[in-house]
Amino acid sequence: MPPELESLRDVIRRHELDARKALGQHFLLDPGITDHIAALAGTLDGQHVVEVGPGPGGLTRSLLAAGATSVTAVELDSRAVAVIQELAQFYPGRLSVIEADALKQDLTALCPAPRQIVANLPYNVATPLLVGWLRQGTALGRLTLMFQLEVAERICAAPDSEHYGRLAVLSQWCADCAVVMKLPPGAFTPPPAVWSAVASITPHREQPAPALFKAMERVTAAAFGQRRKMLRGSLKSLNGAKLLDAAAIDGTRRAETLSIAEFDQLARAHLALG
Repeated sequence: MPPELESLRDVIRRHELDARKALGQHFLLDPGITDHIAALAGTLDGQHVVEVGPGPGGLTRSLLAAGATSVTAVELDSRAVAVIQELAQFYPGRLSVIEADALKQDLTALCPAPRQIVANLPYNVATPLLVGWLRQGTALGRLTLMFQLEVAERICAAPDSEHYGRLAVLSQWCADCAVVMKLPPGAFTPPPAVWSAVASITPHREQPAPALFKAMERVTAAAFGQRRKMLRGSLKSLNGAKLLDAAAIDGTRRAETLSIAEFDQLARAHLALG
């Protein structure tokens, strides 16, 4: 890290970068933690990293120090944009910032492959961001993402467990998923009300075609939208009897008992049936 860099707390004070609840901001200021998150992303040499919601730039500094070929920071908060623009002068040609809403931005267009996303995500938009990136699995390498602990557990949950649901199916259908780090509220400034966790999400080499992904979204939305019902009831809007018959799945089962492979069968059957 260049010796000229001031402390993150001084940066926050100078830019009046108080964390805003409306933006889901909780900053990581401990370099030991941000360095560990960067390490969890694997070897970054030759990798182009996109970071969403860099805030004061703690994780950004760690990613650059870890050897990322480039870091592209996507930030909605103009105050934080100014911070990252200042930081860029210490890393000529390696750090850029884009002031944009990540939900409306195609991150794969921001840098060349091989690319990764590493981020302490704004908690209020973390889930829709992830689902959007899962649709682009062919263009992304590893995703190393901070979520609320409960969301990370939902991503990695096994069938017939407390947290198993639509997010687990979509995530594990497209990627290998694991919780690789847990952090207490006190690790953040300001502390959130809950524990947080880093999930490592590595897209499979073969990804579903867009039409099949849409079919899976429809099937899982219906199946888990009324999870207390048997599948023959919850999937009724999707011509459930014919769908279940085509996928060879018992309609008296409930959504949380189905494996990822069985949901794949349902999605393919739904697509085939139109």
